[in-house]
This record gives sequence, C-alpha cells and structure tokens, in this order.
Amino acid sequence: MTARPLRVVFLDRDTISPQTVLRPLSFPHELTVHARTGKGEVAARIAAADIVISNKAPLPAEALAQAPNLKMIAVAATGTDMVDLRACAQRGIVVSNIRGYAVHTVPEHTFALIFALRRSIVAYRDSVKAGRWQQAAQFCYFDYPIRDLAGSTLGLIGSGVLGQAVAGIGRALGMRVLFAGRKGQAQPAAPYTTFEQVLEQSDVISLHCPLNEQTRGLIGAAEFARMRRRPLLVNTARGGLVDEAALERALRGGQLAGAGFDVASPEPPAADSILMRLLDLPNFILTPHVAWASDEAVQALADQLVDNIEAYCRGEPRNAVAVGI
Repeated sequence: MTARPLRVVFLDRDTISPQTVLRPLSFPHELTVHARTGKGEVAARIAAADIVISNKAPLPAEALAQAPNLKMIAVAATGTDMVDLRACAQRGIVVSNIRGYAVHTVPEHTFALIFALRRSIVAYRDSVKAGRWQQAAQFCYFDYPIRDLAGSTLGLIGSGVLGQAVAGIGRALGMRVLFAGRKGQAQPAAPYTTFEQVLEQSDVISLHCPLNEQTRGLIGAAEFARMRRRPLLVNTARGGLVDEAALERALRGGQLAGAGFDVASPEPPAADSILMRLLDLPNFILTPHVAWASDEAVQALADQLVDNIEAYCRGEPRNAVAVGI
C-alpha cells in the first residue's frame, strides 16, 4: 500500500439508512462522502480515489478509465450489475460485495407480499376504507379471493442463500417447493426441476437470481403463457428480470392471480411507468426496493462493508467478485 492516506470515496451514502452506524475505517485514509451521485458525476468524483464505495451509482468502463489509482470497489449491496466487472478484471481492480446479510429480511418481505396477495389483504383493506363493510350489512363479505398456502406449490428461480431461506419458510407452511433449473436446460440435475415445469406447476413463483446477460428478460410473454395455474409472481431480485409490458398483459388478461414487486427498471420508476399504472389493480403490490432494508439487515451490511475494505487493505481480500476476461 502507498504511504499516503488512501482516498476513499462513498458515492451514494443516502442509499443506506441514516440510522445505520458506519464505523470508521481503521487505516489512514481520507474519506469523501456524497449523498447521491448521478451517472454524469461518477468519473470526476472517483478520479483520485483508491477505493470507491457504491451501492447503486454506476461504474462503467469509461468512468473507471479516468481513475488511474483505483484499486478496489466496495459494493454496498449483493448485486454488482452496476459495475463493469470485465473492465475491473482487466485493470486488476478488486470488486467486493456484501453477502448473507439479507437472509432474514428478503425472505420475510417475500412472504409478506405472498400473504398479502394470496389473501387479498390490500384489496380488503381498501374496500373497508371505502365503506364496503357497512354496505354489506352483515359480519363479512367475499369480494376478493382468499387462498391458503398449505398444499400449494412454490416455484423458486434462484437457489442461493435467499432462495433456500424462502424455500425453508415455504416448507414450514406446508408448501411443495420446486427449484428451477437454467432456462432451456432439458434435464437439470437433482434437486432441480426444468424451468418450464416450474412455470407450469407453480402456484407461487418467486425470483431470487442475479441480473446479468443470461437472466435479463427472463420472464416474458412466452413464460407467462406457460403459467397454467395462474400463479402469483413475486420479484424481490431485480426489475430487469421481468418484461414489464408482458407483465401488464398477463395481469390484466388473467394469466396471473397477482404480482408483488419490490424492484423496477429503472429505479425509481417514472410516474407514468407500467408498474405505477398497475397500482390500479387490487392484485398488484409495488414496494420501493426495501425488502433488504430491515434495521438489522442494513446494520449487518454496513459492518460487512467496512470489514471488506479493511480485509483488502490487510492484503486479504474477501467477498471478491470473480469474472472472466
């Protein structure tokens, strides 16, 4: 390491809750913190940096090329789709990410969406607010479907830590769990079921896979057409996994029983975007990318972020993201 204090730049501190404690780095450094950084501001802000911290601020190859001293990118999240990993590999820049911190918060949010949709919680709440209970003139009414989860089939696309945690909750609720193999793979090895069979057999489909060249647009019109059981679709992973125009057609056309999304593309979505337009439906829920954001999880993320940076500075990189050149 160089003798001078390392220059550390945090591009988007406001993406981590202000209540979260970010403990000071233990090595000599100069820390510059930006609340948010737009795409056009990245290059100038990282030009003199040795270490860059980013949650969602983009780090494309052209910006990286203007940062000759850059040695490490500490991603303050699990997903690294906002970093040009190939350019980093060519430069020898270490990219680390956060792992395992969301093992409770994302599965719990996933099932919050599933329960709310399966039992029409939002629709019933809104109808009560509108006076429907008084109009019913009896102790209850049956305007929206209510379904148990026990005995239904949960299809999971993604079998990492989060997918496995969601599977555990599903089994505890009496659900049959299927893990999807890779799209187009004819005979995946156990315990996987073909992607197409998961679409056809599931009552609930939940996405827990990364966004990359292979998964972008993973669920589109052809996939919705295979969903014979009119499932719920839940996406707490990345917005780009689902074709939003096809999602609208599937919801309005009755191919889905409902959908719960915690992500969009882009974020935030435009006020007139498809996902915002779908909020007029009683069987669609959109939350603002907060599945990861329980107090406990965000603090664990912040602690691990500092651990990753300090491990790199000790010459012991951890959670390094590998990519072939």
